[in-house]
Amino acid sequence: MVHIMEHPRTESSAGSLGGSQSVDRALALLGMVGRRPSEGASLGELVAESGLNKPTVRRLMLALIRNGMVEQNEATRRYFLGEESYILGTFAAHRHGLLELSFETLARLAQTTGDAAFLSVRRGFSALCLHREEGTYPIRTYALMTGRLHPLGVGAGSLAMLSALPDAEVDAALAANAARLAQDYPMLQPEEIRTRVAQTREQGYALNPGLVIPDSWGLGIALRRPDGALAGALSLAAIESRMQQPRREELVMQLRAAAQEIEHTLAQLYAARTRI
Repeated sequence: MVHIMEHPRTESSAGSLGGSQSVDRALALLGMVGRRPSEGASLGELVAESGLNKPTVRRLMLALIRNGMVEQNEATRRYFLGEESYILGTFAAHRHGLLELSFETLARLAQTTGDAAFLSVRRGFSALCLHREEGTYPIRTYALMTGRLHPLGVGAGSLAMLSALPDAEVDAALAANAARLAQDYPMLQPEEIRTRVAQTREQGYALNPGLVIPDSWGLGIALRRPDGALAGALSLAAIESRMQQPRREELVMQLRAAAQEIEHTLAQLYAARTRI
C-alpha cells in the first residue's frame, strides 16, 4: 500500500489556505457582477451561479463593498461594480486597452454596415463580449450582449477566436465545454464545431447561420497581436436576409478592413512600449 505523505497542517497554514479560498471566491463573485454591467446581479443569482450558500455570498459581497469594488443599489438590492473597480480598470486599460483602441473602429463599422458590431475576447474556454455597438438598421438581433459569456465556438466572433487557436487548444476547449454544449446548444455539438473551425480557417472568416438564435446570423474575424497571439475578435450580427450573398462578401471586406485597422494600432502601441 502506498501512502501519500502530506505536510503537517499547522494552524497558520490552515488559516492561509482558508484566506486564499476566500480571495478566490470573492474574485469569482466580482467577475459574476462584472458580467452584468447594465442590470446588475441579485444575491439569488450569485448564489445559484457560484454554488456557495447565501450567508457566504453575502459575507463576501460585504467585503467587496467595504473595499469599493462593488456597490449595492438601495432600491433594487442588486450588485454593481464599484468605483474602485472602475479605477483599476482604467489602470489596466493602459496595458490591456483593446476596447479603448477599438471604440472608433467599432462605431464606424456599425454605422457603415447598419448592423450591430461586437468586440469579444477569449476568457479561458469562453468568449466574453466586451462591447456591442448598435447599427442603424431598425430590425435587430440580440444573440450577443455586452458582458455575456459563450463557450468558444458558439457565435461568429467566438468561432473566429477558436479557429485561430492551435488544434490542441481547440480540443481542450471542446472537451471542457462538452457538457454545456450538450445542454444549451444542441445544434453546436463538438463535432459540428470542429467542422465549422475547418471551414473558418479555409475561408478566413467565421459564419454563424442562425445556430444560436434562429434568424440571427453573424460574421466574425479574429484579431491578432503583433506577435501573432490571439487578441480577440470583431463580429457583425444581423437578420438572415442581410447576411446573404453578395452582401455577405461586402461585410467580410469591411470586417477585414476594421480588423487590420485595429491590428495596426496594436502594432504601433507595442512598438512604442518597446522604445520606453
